[in-house]
Amino acid sequence: MSKRVIKGYEPDGMFGYFEEISAIPRGSGNESGIADYLVSFAEKRGLQYVRDALDNVFMRRPASDGRENDPAVLLQGHIDMVCVKTAESAHDFLADPLALFTDGDMLGARSTTLGGDDGIAVAAMLELLDGDYNRPPLECLLTATEETGMGGAMGFDCELITARSYINLDSEEEGVATAGCAGGVRFKISVPYDRAAAADKTITLELSGLFGGHSGAEIDKYRGNAINIAGRMLAELYEVEPFNLVTISGGIKDNAIPSSCTAMIAVREPASATEFLIKLEEKIKSELPVEDKGFKLRVSKPKKSGDTLTFADTSRVISLLTLFPRGPLAFSRDMPGLVEISSNLGVVADNGGAITADFLLRSSVESKLDEMMLYYKRLARFIGADAASHSRYPGWQYNPDSKLREKFITNYNSIPGRQRDAEVSCTHAGLECGIFVGAIPGLDALSIGPNLYDIHTPSERMDLRSCERFFELILKMIN
Repeated sequence: MSKRVIKGYEPDGMFGYFEEISAIPRGSGNESGIADYLVSFAEKRGLQYVRDALDNVFMRRPASDGRENDPAVLLQGHIDMVCVKTAESAHDFLADPLALFTDGDMLGARSTTLGGDDGIAVAAMLELLDGDYNRPPLECLLTATEETGMGGAMGFDCELITARSYINLDSEEEGVATAGCAGGVRFKISVPYDRAAAADKTITLELSGLFGGHSGAEIDKYRGNAINIAGRMLAELYEVEPFNLVTISGGIKDNAIPSSCTAMIAVREPASATEFLIKLEEKIKSELPVEDKGFKLRVSKPKKSGDTLTFADTSRVISLLTLFPRGPLAFSRDMPGLVEISSNLGVVADNGGAITADFLLRSSVESKLDEMMLYYKRLARFIGADAASHSRYPGWQYNPDSKLREKFITNYNSIPGRQRDAEVSCTHAGLECGIFVGAIPGLDALSIGPNLYDIHTPSERMDLRSCERFFELILKMIN
């Protein structure tokens, strides 16, 4: 391995493992390399392991001497990461190692996501499996494709798990344990189109500079969604000067709030359309939160037009981008401030025969998720679009009798240098806990993690001192 970036933090082995896995491309759907690494790790240490066809890896470590009769503990996190980079970055997520750097006690990756979500969980488990620690029987499950629908967790054979105490390591706020989460479903809506020749000139709208973020944990911040803003701009322009859409694309992942979007249109009066859009940019900018102060619109010079969508299909695409509910849609009555229902339009694309939009719908109430799905299907039918859902995953209901929750509160409050007193909450983000709690009777679950900031964006940062306390907390809880 090249020269270490993370120095002076304990346990040193955990941070060393984090650097090693950061050199292995591990975007969702591309986990074979990291799974190979984990299998090699287990074989070198003589650990019992199972690698399944989905690239989930499950490892067992026997108890320390004198603890053979202790109940087993399950630790779990995911091996994949969201791959997002800046517009200027040439990083290849299929081949290049992440370029880690430190800034004080913060760790980041140059121009890309860091993968602290959930690489720190992987590194912590490897250190616990390898290091000289006092342990109960330990089961470690490292799952694939969490970020794109939790397919690894849903396909894992839970019969392999013997533990009934389960600590998920996929939260992002130190001192706050998660004890419940929302369920979700992915929804793809497609507007088929016909093309026709157009004599008008084309202009291209490039929207960029928005902050983005996690479509579950940060949906309540009302950050600008580049696709939604592009839809609004096109809708307002269409009212005063109808045009033909040539193509549109934006976003990278349905579970990330998109920070950029590009649309090409053919318009009769390019100069007046451009002037209208620039004025609209200023109005929209004034409405955005402070994190989105970098928002900007660039309109290209007019060019000769080719084939375009018809007026009717252009109008249907605008309806697709504007009519479907988005953002936080309802808040919990039982837990103030917790989003109960939300929708994120994460990706829009042109596949050559249709404009497609990928939504992620979330709700902590399963019946409300059913209602949203029905609403989306009917609205899609209304605008003449095709709709299909996939990768639904369950929520995780709060357990008032959890013993793990009591252990968390006692043990975190005993850690020197902690940033707060222990808190327990529920999250609107999706967690694999819902899948395992639903599949394993009597499983007591809790999710913890260190401080991670701006996950799913190129600004992602991980607090290294917080990671030290995170590892200390894990040790206390399993002891």
